[in-house]
Amino acid sequence: MSTGATSIIGWEHSVFGKLEHPDTASLMGSVVPGALKHAAVAPEEVDGIFVGVYNNGFSTQDFQAGLVSMAVPALAEVPATRLENACATGSAALYAALDFVESGRGKVALVVGAEKMTGVTSTRAGEILLSGCYGPEEAAVESGFAGVFAGIAAAYADRYGDPSETLARIAAKNHHNGVTNPYAQMRKDLGFDFCNTVSEKNPMVAPPLRRTDCSLISDGAAALVVAAPDVARSAPRRVGFRARAQANDFMALSKRDPLEFAGVRRAWSAAIEQAGITTLELDLLETHDCFTIAELLQYEALGLADRGQGHRVLDEGLVSPEGKLPVNRSGGLKSKGHPIGATGVSMHAIAAMQLAGEAGGMQLEAVELAGVFNMGGSAVANYASILEAW
Repeated sequence: MSTGATSIIGWEHSVFGKLEHPDTASLMGSVVPGALKHAAVAPEEVDGIFVGVYNNGFSTQDFQAGLVSMAVPALAEVPATRLENACATGSAALYAALDFVESGRGKVALVVGAEKMTGVTSTRAGEILLSGCYGPEEAAVESGFAGVFAGIAAAYADRYGDPSETLARIAAKNHHNGVTNPYAQMRKDLGFDFCNTVSEKNPMVAPPLRRTDCSLISDGAAALVVAAPDVARSAPRRVGFRARAQANDFMALSKRDPLEFAGVRRAWSAAIEQAGITTLELDLLETHDCFTIAELLQYEALGLADRGQGHRVLDEGLVSPEGKLPVNRSGGLKSKGHPIGATGVSMHAIAAMQLAGEAGGMQLEAVELAGVFNMGGSAVANYASILEAW
């Protein structure tokens, strides 16, 4: 499927972290007007709204699509739909919006992703997040979703050797990158030694994963405006989709090799083939580092290294900000934060900022092609996008 006809023409991004916004309606209201203004689009020009919120217990208020007009009354009569696909919820909303525009059902779509996660205790947040795994087999794991990925990391150690030092290098890289991201929850360069050492400030969460190996509990929102070609031609900016693909895998880890990330590989390979490029022809990649072991396995699934050899991309400096393919120049989920429903929208917004030359202190030089990979669960729902500057 060709997806080059539709463009991102505007965006807005909140700071991520423990925010004063009381709920997702407030968070949506903090980004939607700015996104429309950035795109030079009036509310009455919006043909459809696509909302990404995971919720599942973070709030007793649901029916999230209906909350957009409560935050922005001018959008009250616009059809609105809510999408949910675990940690890939934001990308699910974006892809639905792109399908809506490309089908000809509308010319302008608004995408908004949000999550209010800090309104519950950390224990309750962990329980809610664990609902994104296969409950009959995985819900009893200790330490929530961190425990699920700790099991994956332990399996990696058994097969290929202890990855702890490599995981610390990934964490240190992403925290270093996050310093220049004004939206990031943690703008502090922690350094490799801190990330590689178990301490009072960096305790073991679920062996072998330390706190620095785990993404943050976050509040936040991001919004995008996507438009058909005739609208986009007169927009202040255009960031196009050269390719996009989604691939799923079994939800239960017992049904697959948890180290293969086969769904990741299928989605990425489809997008790269559709785009007619190789991964190393990209100028940057924003990828889903919910845990550092996820980024390591993605290096291998995306073809940057052979299986069990993901450490080599760090050894060679390939994924550093100065490398051939900077990975998570935004700081990734590790530093930026991970408000579930907002994450996929945020990742695409960050890539669009880079392509439009609007990334501020994060800006890389000569960015023409950007990759985004966002996944739901333990590589169950996988979304791969190739964006280009138009």
